[in-house]
Amino acid sequence: MRKALSLIAKTAVSALLFYFALKSVDIATVKGRLSQIDARWIALGLVLLIVQLFVLALRWKLLVERCGAPFALAQALRFSMIAGFFNQTLPSSVGGDAIRIWLVGKMTNWRVAAYSVLLDRVVGIVALAIMVVACLPWTLELVRNPIGRAALLVTGPGCIGAGLLFVVLAWERLRILQHWSPTRHLAAAAAVALDVLRSPPALASIFGLSFLIHFFTVLVAWTAARAVGANLPLVYSLYLVLPVILVTVVPISIAGWGLREGAMIAAFGYAGLPPSDGLIVSLLFGAGYLLLGAAGGIVWVLTADRGERGAASAAGLPTG
Repeated sequence: MRKALSLIAKTAVSALLFYFALKSVDIATVKGRLSQIDARWIALGLVLLIVQLFVLALRWKLLVERCGAPFALAQALRFSMIAGFFNQTLPSSVGGDAIRIWLVGKMTNWRVAAYSVLLDRVVGIVALAIMVVACLPWTLELVRNPIGRAALLVTGPGCIGAGLLFVVLAWERLRILQHWSPTRHLAAAAAVALDVLRSPPALASIFGLSFLIHFFTVLVAWTAARAVGANLPLVYSLYLVLPVILVTVVPISIAGWGLREGAMIAAFGYAGLPPSDGLIVSLLFGAGYLLLGAAGGIVWVLTADRGERGAASAAGLPTG
């Protein structure tokens, strides 16, 4: 019952956010642009998404191995594709993370599975926040709106601060954390994160892959703009799209739909760009991930064994 209410609430949030997003743009302009899509740029964007998925799988593989279990890249790629399907069919990205934990836990143990997925999520957000903060001098020159500037100054540094606070949980003097199971596991996962920070090769490879993943996001948004002739220079995509993606980490809508569109429209408007272009870029961006999620669904249907389907059913996830 609780899951059904959560789904209804997040569907309502997505619908409401979409309503407000559509009210703030010229729908005729959006329709005109979408009717003249250049398929070559769309194809390039899809190729970039596939490469990004490969890099995501490679980062997750490294984190699973840091947690103490072997993990083949092919398996990481398959599980990541399946997780992409669940991310698009369930409220927020929690469904994809849940299925990743189930799939890896079946192979190794639940500690490795849960820690690796948590660390993958934390590393991705912190790396994204670092890129947003690194671009702030130029982004603030572009975004003159006080509300937009305040959001930029709070969101990026806030996420980095939260990441540092997470690592502090590994501090040995915080022995009180060992008395409760949830905090004990958080501290253990934080210890793995601290181990990564103390290892220059691991730090460089994991965060290097993370920065590359987010740069692919910038490129995908740019190709979406190019596909419809929207005026979005590549450097503007770097400055505007990454903060939007950071905002959509908040799990209040289905797969970020509605929230991403509203944030993209606002970001484009703050930068003096047509809000309709922001909506178009966001819609095409989301559509690309929908297609990738559909491919993940096909992989799930064709390759999932009986045990994996049982795991998904036990977790309350659809079984294809």
